[in-house]
Amino acid sequence: MVPIRLRYARKRAKLTQARLGTLAGIDINLARSRICQYELGVHRPTFEMVCKFAEILNLPECYFYTINDNLAEDIIELYYDKYCN
Repeated sequence: MVPIRLRYARKRAKLTQARLGTLAGIDINLARSRICQYELGVHRPTFEMVCKFAEILNLPECYFYTINDNLAEDIIELYYDKYCN
């Protein structure tokens, strides 16, 4: 997972690190620090956890794995055009 993608998607959804973590099923006492570690690239979430983030943030899983920033933006645009309109 590309760490900056999680931070960008979380902020775009106007969620705190703690809120995203608890919505994804992370213990409330660990949620903020765990999401912070994921966003900084200190730790990597499992694919299953990324799938939870994708569902919560209404994004496809592939968004979190693409390295190219332009492609990431295209993925968001295509996804919203196809599934959110």
